[in-house]
Amino acid sequence: MRVLVTAANGKLGAYVIRALARDHDLVLFARHPPSAEFAGLPWIQGDITSLDDWRRAVVGVDAIQHLAAQPWPTDHPHMWEQAAAEGLQGDTTFRANMLGVYNLMQAAVEAGVRTVVMAGSNCALGHGFRISATPFPHAFLPIDETHPTWPEDSYSFTKRAAEDLLASYTRAYGIRTYVTRIAGIFPAERRHQHASAVIRAPGWNSWLWGWVGSEDVAAAHRLIMEAAGNLPPHDVYFLNADDTLALEPTRELIEQFRPDLLPLVRDLEGHASLISCSKLKAATGWRHQTTWRDLR
Repeated sequence: MRVLVTAANGKLGAYVIRALARDHDLVLFARHPPSAEFAGLPWIQGDITSLDDWRRAVVGVDAIQHLAAQPWPTDHPHMWEQAAAEGLQGDTTFRANMLGVYNLMQAAVEAGVRTVVMAGSNCALGHGFRISATPFPHAFLPIDETHPTWPEDSYSFTKRAAEDLLASYTRAYGIRTYVTRIAGIFPAERRHQHASAVIRAPGWNSWLWGWVGSEDVAAAHRLIMEAAGNLPPHDVYFLNADDTLALEPTRELIEQFRPDLLPLVRDLEGHASLISCSKLKAATGWRHQTTWRDLR
């Protein structure tokens, strides 16, 4: 299969490329050249907000692994200074994560691409990057794909809206589309860093102590792409580790910081994640493999 990988020079891109390179013919797409490790692979220079760049990139492609995105809300009231310091505009998040996905799908239709697997975010729930003082309204724990979403910021909103955008192209044009709702990505060095510095939780974590190893993300993206013919034409999957980033057992965290949520708990033994990946596991056979606990 000929596969286009976007954000090929990013940290996650390297893991996805390695996971696919042995069995698939890859084309890389990024604004800047990929690392020396992948210098032998064809590279298309481009910007995801440019339809013309997408058209050049998708020629002859069977599937797309779309990893590129603006990873935080550049218009968030608490992040304006960070955006300005990095030379980003207030609409950067919306343009990259909505216009970029729209142009991707338009080009994919024109080129006859059969499958798109997109790196989304569990922020599509709306539990992180909150702007108002209104707490995220949990309906049940652990959270799964049936849980209502309540995004407030542009990053969470665009990640959630992009899921529906892909679904609309599946309905209209028959392209198989899949989105992973990824937790905070931890390559090996970040796992070691966390293991050496972790302390007992000082308070409730809005991101629910979620994490996932880079290798596990890459494995999931490969499995989804290769199993596409046996999956629903469009679907969304949470993608995170089976445990949390916390030292304390999960139920203890809830009892200490959010006892109001205890009636919503269905099954959270040990350090179990507050977000379930059962759907992904049942669909593809994926299993979380990496750890930080053994590194302490």
